[in-house]
Amino acid sequence: MTVLTSPVRSKKIVINKTWCKGCGICAALCSGVLIIDSSGKAAVVNAAQCTACGKCITHCPDFAISIRED
Repeated sequence: MTVLTSPVRSKKIVINKTWCKGCGICAALCSGVLIIDSSGKAAVVNAAQCTACGKCITHCPDFAISIRED
């Protein structure tokens, strides 16, 4: 599980690598923050750009992403 803090809103983006199937929807929606890494799973590359809008959460078909209060 990857946990990174977004200093913009004191939120943590949590990606459950076990549930993620690497579809790329989240990375397409938020290309400045999320990518599909070399393991084929979603990963946070720039937590500072996250606005905690929740689009990645609502569009993830695997329920692998959450945003939590810091």
